[in-house]
Amino acid sequence: MQYNILKQNIYTTYRLSLSCFRFFRLLMVCNLIFILSFIYSNPTFGQEYALNTKTAQLPFNAVTERLIKDGFSVDEIGKIYSNPKVSLELKGVSLFFVHSESKANYEQFLSDKSINSAAAYIQQHQSELDNAQAIYGVDKTIITAIMLVETRLGTYLGNREVINILSTMSALSDTAEKERLWNFLSEEKRIERDKFDKKAASKSKWAYSELKAFLKYAAREGIDPVEIKGSYAGAMGISQFMPSNALTLAKDGNLDGKVDLFNHADAIHSIANYLKKHGWKQNLNREEAFQVLYKYNHSNPYVETLLKISDLLKNNSSI
Repeated sequence: MQYNILKQNIYTTYRLSLSCFRFFRLLMVCNLIFILSFIYSNPTFGQEYALNTKTAQLPFNAVTERLIKDGFSVDEIGKIYSNPKVSLELKGVSLFFVHSESKANYEQFLSDKSINSAAAYIQQHQSELDNAQAIYGVDKTIITAIMLVETRLGTYLGNREVINILSTMSALSDTAEKERLWNFLSEEKRIERDKFDKKAASKSKWAYSELKAFLKYAAREGIDPVEIKGSYAGAMGISQFMPSNALTLAKDGNLDGKVDLFNHADAIHSIANYLKKHGWKQNLNREEAFQVLYKYNHSNPYVETLLKISDLLKNNSSI
């Protein structure tokens, strides 16, 4: 009798446990269906989750969040910033906090070798230069002088990834990233802390604006932004345009339907258009020309060098 009762209790317990198991399994299935329904009804949820898991521990997390809030595609930003080539560029950015314009050696561009190279460049690209001079009214010797000083006529374009430079500077608005850069700087070469903090805040705001322009320019021209290299400041191409200028002032000089600042014709026309937009006119006197050229690079020695190069080229018998 007792044996039968015990057997009945065991059977009852088994049935009850089985019912509970089936209930919880059904509950789990219902929860899974609900989650999947939510994800598929909100297509950006999965994308945002994927982006966050890729960038959660990266120094550019705050930058990517800002870019997305400012209207950039979640997919595109995720693709760019998950690329292993995209990383902090402390070495390049640090030059902003130790570099002194007065130390630049502009005399090298006035040597016979440099002037002869510039004269040969004018002969080689005479058609593009003459065309730009006719359209924009900018003397071809001035255009050539800018390219000589900026990139040695396109032979030195910079070797730093522009996306890394601009993203690193943009990230300086974050206290942790600002401290990372401060600690990276050599104590002997870095500027005073209060100047560093002010400059970091200013450069971060400026760089973020340039970063947005850079991504828009790359998207418009169908260029992979990760592959574009330039200077430690983020300037790119033979003309060394910052992205905001590339987006608004660069020109398609060879009429191939693209604006490629690494192409000589496009760079030549872009420089001429930039100068015209900033006030260049034919027959400017030297002081007026100085003021326009100063807008290309805010450096007196730089502008003086351009004007001297132009004078030497005009007196060169080979052109």
